[in-house]
Amino acid sequence: MRFCRFLSDQGPQWGAVEDIGGEAWVTRIVTSPPEERVIGYTGEFIASPIAKVKLLAPVVPSKIICVGRNYSDHARELGNEVPKEPLLFFKPPSSLLAPGEPILRPAASQRVDFEGELGVVIGRQARDIGDAEDVAPYIRGYVCVNDVTARDLQKTDGQWTRAKGFDTFCPVGPWVVDPESLDPTAGEELTARLNGEDKQHGSTADMIFTVPALLRYISRIFTLEPGDLIATGTPAGVGPMLAGDEVEVEISGLGVLRNPVKNR
Repeated sequence: MRFCRFLSDQGPQWGAVEDIGGEAWVTRIVTSPPEERVIGYTGEFIASPIAKVKLLAPVVPSKIICVGRNYSDHARELGNEVPKEPLLFFKPPSSLLAPGEPILRPAASQRVDFEGELGVVIGRQARDIGDAEDVAPYIRGYVCVNDVTARDLQKTDGQWTRAKGFDTFCPVGPWVVDPESLDPTAGEELTARLNGEDKQHGSTADMIFTVPALLRYISRIFTLEPGDLIATGTPAGVGPMLAGDEVEVEISGLGVLRNPVKNR
């Protein structure tokens, strides 16, 4: 199952996404929070093409946890060592951005980069996951993420809060896909494009720390809540975006997250 979040006359709502005639449609209204493993529906069929729906970010996390340098080729391209343990940082929930909405380049930065990533959506509270414990019940689904970064501020600040945390710096979407639909460990193709040109091309199988390893590691530091989002790192090929550009993040089985770029 795929689910999205969209703006209706009644306000934000969750909807099931299904294929009709080779096109994605929002077909049913979801009544229960989609982080739950058992989904309820109103019975109302809206049957609207996704292109005609005002999409919102399909997650409402209490926190966004990001993993730095989780692909060795990306660590090397920026002149960094491969970390011995997962390198974690946060983005604030206020950085979330819906599909199609503009990424805003702040005046404080001269270089704002795209970073295509696989996002993991938490499905139930997770704390101290054991080494032998299956992490699958804790995963609600997967989603495309763009970990937008003010690269110059990342270098000058030392810590990454400002460089990663501006409003609009966490585009997410277009929808969340059930974990049964793909296997990041086996390898899902990840591509980021700038103005239609491939810039990043990698496989989730190349992560240094796998999704199960990340969930175990993070849950031993702080509690993960339903709806929380983990951005699992980016492969090589990151680069700058300018006003007027359009950036896409595509992961096999997850669709395409597309956002224009403007100056703030």
